[in-house]
Amino acid sequence: MPAAAPAPVILGNETGSFPYSVLAERHPAIIRQVRESLPYGPDRQRALDALLTSCTKGVIEPLPSDAHDRDRWAAWGLDRYAGQSWFDVPWLWSESYFYRQLLEAVGYFGPGPEQAIDPFRPVKLAELDAPRTDEELAALDRLESRPADERAQALLHGSLWGNRADLGFRLSAGGDTPAAAPGLVADDSETLWSLLPPSGTGTLCLIADNAGRELVPDLLLIAHLLAEGRVERAVLHVKPHPYYVSDATPADVLDALRRLSAAPGVAAAYGRCLWSATTDGRLTVRAHPFSCGPLPYAEMPDDLRAEFAAATVTVVKGDLNYRRLVGDRHWPPTTPFADVTDYFPGPVAALRTLKSDVICGLDTDTETALVAAEGRRWRTGGTHALIQVNARIGGPARSVSCGTR
Repeated sequence: MPAAAPAPVILGNETGSFPYSVLAERHPAIIRQVRESLPYGPDRQRALDALLTSCTKGVIEPLPSDAHDRDRWAAWGLDRYAGQSWFDVPWLWSESYFYRQLLEAVGYFGPGPEQAIDPFRPVKLAELDAPRTDEELAALDRLESRPADERAQALLHGSLWGNRADLGFRLSAGGDTPAAAPGLVADDSETLWSLLPPSGTGTLCLIADNAGRELVPDLLLIAHLLAEGRVERAVLHVKPHPYYVSDATPADVLDALRRLSAAPGVAAAYGRCLWSATTDGRLTVRAHPFSCGPLPYAEMPDDLRAEFAAATVTVVKGDLNYRRLVGDRHWPPTTPFADVTDYFPGPVAALRTLKSDVICGLDTDTETALVAAEGRRWRTGGTHALIQVNARIGGPARSVSCGTR
């Protein structure tokens, strides 16, 4: 794990805390959303009822004896945590296992008619096909006349802010430069660009977060880097199955490519670029089982470690992946980002909108100003973001349990 002394693991058992509200309120709301989105039959409805009771009033239940990934989850800690309250185990683990049990309840892993049916697909498609997405894609036409460096910075901010991607394309009142993204609490973008120079020959690994209007700007950024020759190849890491409501899967990548290719104007050109890159191997999609794991990236398997070690830079997108990158712990906010990511096998960059308590890499003045203005709300409200880079090449991760300590 990191060179920094480990901070306490975040649990969900503190009443009134953000993790507690996720377990006690958000997860029941997700179960209600799923049962309303698709016409599940009586057996699936009863299974959803049982999960609701379990995650709010009961304890963590084991997977069925014939579950295809039972051994994997046993290695990830299920044998240790089964029988405990959802609130008393590490929050990252509890959240992840909730989504695994949700897929069990709706029959995702089959056999049966619900096999491989994404319970979140209606929500994902509604967002992807919303008029707001048209507006954001139309902004690409205005952006195209800008110099390459300005387009690159705008697309980077679009990827950073996710479904607030329009902030990345918005132009300043003077019309000369893209407007700065508000609320950026750390900005190592110059270091990131130094790892991706023009006429680059390396590989970008991008660990995606959400589907829909967040995945689209991720793909636009990849297309720009390929077209401008900053990388020769890109590997897009997504989830192998539905996870955290809107996390991107291979099917969501295809939906996003369809959306881009069918759009008017410059967006369609980006779509064609990505389509071509996919067919000739310059863009590949990876869906490793560890992407849906409940552990920090410090405990990544050897094949992922080798892949990230070979990359020019690995870009880690979103809040959940940030928690996995730095460890879901109560780090002091001024803990250096490089210290908590020193295990990573190659250069790594985090693009994250802040939606949970975990934070590191801030300077003292920034933290003081944020706390004075907003208390702790700045950590979880999605109104602030960061770009952090560790350009050092790390060594082997130490084996660290994700247990409470």
